[in-house]
Amino acid sequence: MYPQYPYYDKEVECEEKPISFPPQHQEQHPGLEYPMVPRPIAENPNYTGSHKLHDKVAIITGGDSGIGRAAAIAFAKEGAHVVIVYYNEHRDAEETKERIHQLGRSCLTISGDLKEERFSYHVVQQTMQTFGQIDILVNNAAVQYPKKSILDISTEQLETTFRTNIFSFFHMTKAVLPYLQRGSTIINNGSVTAFRGHKKLIDYSASQGAVITFTRSLAMSLVDQEIRVNAVAPGPIWTPLIPSSFEEEDVKTFGTRTPMERAGQPFELAPTFVYLASDDSSYITGQVIHVNGGEIVGS
Repeated sequence: MYPQYPYYDKEVECEEKPISFPPQHQEQHPGLEYPMVPRPIAENPNYTGSHKLHDKVAIITGGDSGIGRAAAIAFAKEGAHVVIVYYNEHRDAEETKERIHQLGRSCLTISGDLKEERFSYHVVQQTMQTFGQIDILVNNAAVQYPKKSILDISTEQLETTFRTNIFSFFHMTKAVLPYLQRGSTIINNGSVTAFRGHKKLIDYSASQGAVITFTRSLAMSLVDQEIRVNAVAPGPIWTPLIPSSFEEEDVKTFGTRTPMERAGQPFELAPTFVYLASDDSSYITGQVIHVNGGEIVGS
């Protein structure tokens, strides 16, 4: 039998093609979590924190839903206060904020456009006014616009993709850096497409390649300050990015080509972010951790 996640039919046997997700598509991008069927699983109820991030303050871009939400909840379970930066997905952000408060941690939500450099400085200013410190930056926000050919990718799309997926990482890092102390961490969320490409996501894959090189170069630049920089490269993960970018037919089989024959859930990445944010990874910088259902790619 396949792993018993909600989107698998309990009657499906191993020799049959695994069931993925009901066909669905959202017009709003990067998408909303609350209307998805099924809802992504952001939290592992069996995950118990052990104060690895006690009283740390973490900024998570795209923290309202998907991988960002899962990381935010796990950070809160480890004792961190969280700043969620998001575009305009207000209901998703409020749900995440409510859960963090239930876990006894503070949560600040800030809505705005990360493509604009000045917004990053606004985020940092609000964070410092509220908490007086910044210890962890998770650059996670991203967009993707599948196209059949590079001829279909407009200059506007190319600029939007890079301004969201890598420019915002630069902007947030520059804004945060003066407030980081020794032992602080930066985690950049990348993608498996940086290593193997994707024929329908040429501009997105290129931007993710930039994220990986940015991570390695920044780690070298900050090592003398004892600020560690690492990246996570997820494979297919069930987040709002998927139904808001792919067509319904692609959603139906999303994730089934991995060795595990299923997409991952956001909560399955959360411990990786905790590991890279905590002292458990004190001898790791400039590295990429692959969470992709078993696909072997270059590191």
